[in-house]
Amino acid sequence: MGVELVAVTSEVLNLEALTAEISRGASGDGAITAFTGLVRDHNQGRRVTFLDYEAYEPLAVRALNRIIEEAGTMWADTRLGVHHRIGRLEIGEASIIIVAASPHRGHAFAACRYAIERVKQIVPIWKHEHFEGGEVWLEGATADPEDEHAKQAAYKIACA
Repeated sequence: MGVELVAVTSEVLNLEALTAEISRGASGDGAITAFTGLVRDHNQGRRVTFLDYEAYEPLAVRALNRIIEEAGTMWADTRLGVHHRIGRLEIGEASIIIVAASPHRGHAFAACRYAIERVKQIVPIWKHEHFEGGEVWLEGATADPEDEHAKQAAYKIACA
């Protein structure tokens, strides 16, 4: 069995495995793009020590699948996979990986960028940032998945 195209997991993310799954049987593709979001050591002027991600997994998986479906309507020749990690993550660890494959590099780049913008908008995954001297929950996804304005904003960023 192959790798799932969508995952919300406490396991370390495997970009190589997701890339292999996306590129399986893709002899006509001209491009594979990938995005890896890493835990930074700083945010808003604070030194970050680690992050905790929490999710309502069934809804998060549904939202990630929705993003893949949306991207498929915009770039029909593009295949997309998204994995997001939950739990405690240390500085430098991957919190999200996105892989897109397409016959055209522009479509692969745009679908990948669209996916991360939509993740930030609609996926119910929350970030608990721990920093020197304190901790704070950072605002997570706030857009209604049906909000066409939010969807178009993500599209505009992806195609800029």
